[in-house]
Amino acid sequence: MNINKHFSTIALGLTSVCAIANAQESKRPNIIYVFPDQMRNHAMQVWNEEGFREHVNFKADPVRTPVLSRFARESVVLTSAHSNCPLSSPHRGMMLTGMFPDGSGVSLNCHSGRPVSSLRIDAVTISDVLSQNGYDCAYIGKLHVDYPTKNNPQRPGTYVDDNNPVWDAYTPPEKRHGFRYWYSYGTFDVHKEPHYWDTDGNRHEIKEWSPKHEADKAIEYLTKERDPEKPFYLVVSMNPPHSPYQSINDVMEEDYNLYKDIPLNELLIRPNVRAELARKQKSAPYYFASVTGVDREFGRILDAVKKLGLEENTIVVFTSDHGETMASQVIDPKNSPYTESMNVPFMIRYPAKLRPHVNDLLLGTPDIMPTLLSLTGLKEKIPTSVQGNDLTSFLKEKSCKRKAPKGVLYIQNIDGEKDAEGKVQSYFPVARGIKTHRYTMAITIDQQKQVKEVLLFDDKKDPYQLQSLDVEKYPKLFKKLTKQMSGLLQKADDPWYREKILSDLIQYK
Repeated sequence: MNINKHFSTIALGLTSVCAIANAQESKRPNIIYVFPDQMRNHAMQVWNEEGFREHVNFKADPVRTPVLSRFARESVVLTSAHSNCPLSSPHRGMMLTGMFPDGSGVSLNCHSGRPVSSLRIDAVTISDVLSQNGYDCAYIGKLHVDYPTKNNPQRPGTYVDDNNPVWDAYTPPEKRHGFRYWYSYGTFDVHKEPHYWDTDGNRHEIKEWSPKHEADKAIEYLTKERDPEKPFYLVVSMNPPHSPYQSINDVMEEDYNLYKDIPLNELLIRPNVRAELARKQKSAPYYFASVTGVDREFGRILDAVKKLGLEENTIVVFTSDHGETMASQVIDPKNSPYTESMNVPFMIRYPAKLRPHVNDLLLGTPDIMPTLLSLTGLKEKIPTSVQGNDLTSFLKEKSCKRKAPKGVLYIQNIDGEKDAEGKVQSYFPVARGIKTHRYTMAITIDQQKQVKEVLLFDDKKDPYQLQSLDVEKYPKLFKKLTKQMSGLLQKADDPWYREKILSDLIQYK
């Protein structure tokens, strides 16, 4: 036996193994981004559990989310993630581009009567950056960032539905921003009869609860459809627990049965629930049933990730586009500065780089894109157009907390000027505000751009925002918060900053 040849073969084999190991270690992480629509941060049972309840000053809703409880113990869990403009379309525009609504082009919820609001084709999205850097990108579920046009692939020259205005939309390949695999729609609220357009523009009519079907498609993508030679970025955008939440036709019966016999006053335990919104209160069993169903389907995706051996090198995010007031404060479930509307779940698991813990980091929607790009090792590829912050160092707990964000901007827009056909040509920036660790402030203006209302809450002393403070009695606090807000408005290049709205009250630079 040739001993030298034998050891050379062993050495060559070890070299090959090491090379493979090094290649795997240097491979960029996958990303799975799951975000149901209209799920408030309080709708997770984990906030009532040891290790988590100590970090918040509220009680969790009495909802069953066992999968999210397990996931939380493996993740960085944020107590103070906020949707800056808590509406479906503006949030998605910010999440995809890292820009505030004025920059992304998505200033209002998208429908055919609002040509002013649509994701800019020239905007650089997270999927653009990832696909250009070797990622296989997939989008499943609700998109809702496109202005609907008469581009129906099944009936050319028509809209995809007959509503007026049209809310749903088909997104053609040239507007998919680097997503190769496509199974999506604009917005459609029939949870047990959803429809989707696939990569080739074929329409699929489904007779199944949408989160279950979307979890099936996500698992199918992971096991069969993705390019195994590339890292992947998979977005799963579930519509529930978004409305409708009125009957068994909107939820899975097995989930509804968990809540149907519980009195409403035991489901809606927040002290700011308004008695006069009794009709809305009746939605609670269905809303919580949807949350429980989403929890289960998220668990099925996690099980597939584990079975495929992808856990260690996959970033998994669970969050939402905005919350749900559910008879607290106002009848509008979203689009307000109240905690139930702005505060959303945000949990991120990345075993290779992030140690599980609870973190009070103030995260806004535009921060998501640059943070995820940085975590994948693409920090240098973050577009110059991005207005959000790379918060990676704070997720790792390595940087000084004093350098962390001190506040996030609140934005509310409404329809502005309309043309002769009644279509919205501009938006009106009706309210701006700031959320800090302790305070929530929102200033609403009238059409003459004068103060109409100021809300100011001490969220430490008044966690359920039961009593707005009189700003005239707290002039120093008001001045401090407006000064902080002005800096955020400037960074966002917001119209309030450009036009110096309320310059007699706000200290603009």
